[in-house]
Amino acid sequence: MIELLMGDEAVALGAIHSGIGGAFSYPGTPATEIFEFVQRHAGRGRTLVARWSANEKVAYEEAMGMSFVGKRALVSMKHVGLNVAADPFMSSSLTGANGGLVLAVADDPGMHSSQNEQDSRFYGQFAQIPVFEPGDQQEAYDMTREAFQASERFGLPVMLRLVTRLAHSRADITTRPAVEPLPRGRVTDWREWTLLPVNARKRYGRLLEMQPPMQDYATLSGFNRLTLRGPKGVIVTGLANNYFREASAGADGYSVLKLGVYPVPAGMVRRLVDHCTDVLVIEEGYPLVERQLVGLMGVPGKSIRGKLDGTLPGQGELTTDIIRAVLEGRVACPTPVVMDIPGRPPQLCQGCPHCDTYGAVVEAAQGAGAGQPYFFSDIGCYSLAALPPYNAIDSCVDMGASISMAIGAAKAGAHPVVATIGDSTFVHSGMTGLIGAVHDDLNMTVVILDNALVAMTGGQEVFATGPDLIRIIRGLGVRPEHLVELDPVPTAHPRNVELIRREIGHRGLSVVVTQRACIHAKRKGQRDEGTEGRGQGGTKGETAVIAAGG
Repeated sequence: MIELLMGDEAVALGAIHSGIGGAFSYPGTPATEIFEFVQRHAGRGRTLVARWSANEKVAYEEAMGMSFVGKRALVSMKHVGLNVAADPFMSSSLTGANGGLVLAVADDPGMHSSQNEQDSRFYGQFAQIPVFEPGDQQEAYDMTREAFQASERFGLPVMLRLVTRLAHSRADITTRPAVEPLPRGRVTDWREWTLLPVNARKRYGRLLEMQPPMQDYATLSGFNRLTLRGPKGVIVTGLANNYFREASAGADGYSVLKLGVYPVPAGMVRRLVDHCTDVLVIEEGYPLVERQLVGLMGVPGKSIRGKLDGTLPGQGELTTDIIRAVLEGRVACPTPVVMDIPGRPPQLCQGCPHCDTYGAVVEAAQGAGAGQPYFFSDIGCYSLAALPPYNAIDSCVDMGASISMAIGAAKAGAHPVVATIGDSTFVHSGMTGLIGAVHDDLNMTVVILDNALVAMTGGQEVFATGPDLIRIIRGLGVRPEHLVELDPVPTAHPRNVELIRREIGHRGLSVVVTQRACIHAKRKGQRDEGTEGRGQGGTKGETAVIAAGG
């Protein structure tokens, strides 16, 4: 059967056809569509659970729990989400996997919607587990199915690494009949998954013993192919294979090693290097393969080119034009697109509740009479308030950092200190910071922007909004007299400024919650009408009709 799918969707369908028991994720571009595809297909003829998790760490641990009881599980996230999930991820290489456990992580070279370009393959190398890197949508589907088999073969989690250009582009793929994996019981030996030092040392020994078999597996994999021809050698990984094939069309003289499965098959690399006089390494992301090949001293008598020596740019996405320039001996640099049209910087939507919130926060803070305010913000569409006309953000680093950084500034004596954070980000990783601020009653104000959904990534559900969110904040110990709820609308602006200014002036912790639904909430609610309810507590106004999409 032929289907037209994005790379993300191909991964999701491959997981469904592998007989997964569930999928787990927290939304983050460019990985969001993996989970959303599974979620749309949940309940269609088989038992399959798919609900968003509170954050990536929770998602990974939930997937581990499903693997523990013997069912296959898919967990997906973007590259910076893996930073959040790194703790259970690294330990899972020691616990291993029972039911197949596959982590699909989407990197973002060029930082289209991210704060860095990190390469998740290094996490796979760090954990010493198998890594699959598809080069096209067909491989995304096929590798996902193979990854579940490999996970159960080696008893280890397996990483599937995508990049934005593959995740969000479409192509026809040929699917195969779905399978039902053989029944697997729960883990019965408590020592395997209980990482007391005495057990962990044994499990680490097992992980090391698995390295040679994984090397053999990579060498024999059909996703790794070595073609020896002329003296010029090329190593291509994942999506970079497409760029090279397009750039070298009609030129058959290259010896090529195409890599899609890791650990890097050392024997195949050695055969290529021995055959060639020079080798060009083309990989989307950091120079992982190139660094291993060059090492500290290089390869005697051979020219190894790539990102480390400046042959290829070390920043941003690769393109066919960049690779063609290198093959033709020209300088490889991205060609800027010059268009004679006015610049259109991104901005908050017209009518967005955050516009009124930031307008009130800025006016209140600047009128607090205590010098230039310190504005710490967080990950979300509201980070656009860093731009004019608001200029209301001094920092935006990672999920939950607004509150934690505000704590550090407050402890250093800064004032006024204001942290702004969205409702979903607060539940994701802002709550732990707020607990510390409550404990020390720090001189800072936290503004939580409750728009009742995850607006930045397409309007997914949040775990706490409206009354539920207020109850959580109170439960963390925030004093009721300094917990203020506001309706961020233009008519309430003078009153909102007055209340925010009062809380900023309070010498201690105060929390302001602005509650107004995203302007896209009603549209999404109408689109999802007839599906399951949110199942996550109360909402206000229009947001009551938002569905989970399950």
